Parts: sequence; structure tokens; C-alpha cells
Amino acid sequence: MKTSTSSTTDETVERVKAGAHEAVERVFDATTRATDAIGAKTEQMKDAEQCLIAHARTYVSENPLTSLAIAVGSGFILSRLMSHR
Repeated sequence: MKTSTSSTTDETVERVKAGAHEAVERVFDATTRATDAIGAKTEQMKDAEQCLIAHARTYVSENPLTSLAIAVGSGFILSRLMSHR
């Protein structure tokens, strides 16, 4: 025979358990959606990277002297920036 205090405690425990379970499910769902979104963005970034690499290779092949000048100028600027530290 349960007392009314024991019954109330059992009901409270059940409500807390149900609330905790619901919270864990919401966190799990949010984590799953975030993981899926990050995976999709990762694929988009890989595709963009491949596109940029292909574009850079084409540009360098079509404009070797300009590319060389850009590389030398960039190297000079970076060396000046790094030496002033």
C-alpha cells in the first residue's frame, strides 16, 4: 500500500524522467541536423576548392609571366611583412 506522499514522489520522478528523455531526444535531433548540415557544407567547400584549383591551373597555364610576377610580388610583400615583426 502506497502512501499519498510516495505516490506524489513517483509521479514527480516520472515527469522528470519524461522531461529529461524529451530533452535528450531534442538535443540528439539538433545534433543530427547540425552534423548533416556540416557534412553538406564540407562537400560544398571541397567542390569549391576543386573549382578554384582548376581555375588557378588554367590561369597559370594561359598567363605564365603574369603568374610569375604575381608570385614574386606576393613573396616580396610577405617577406617585408614578416621581417618587420
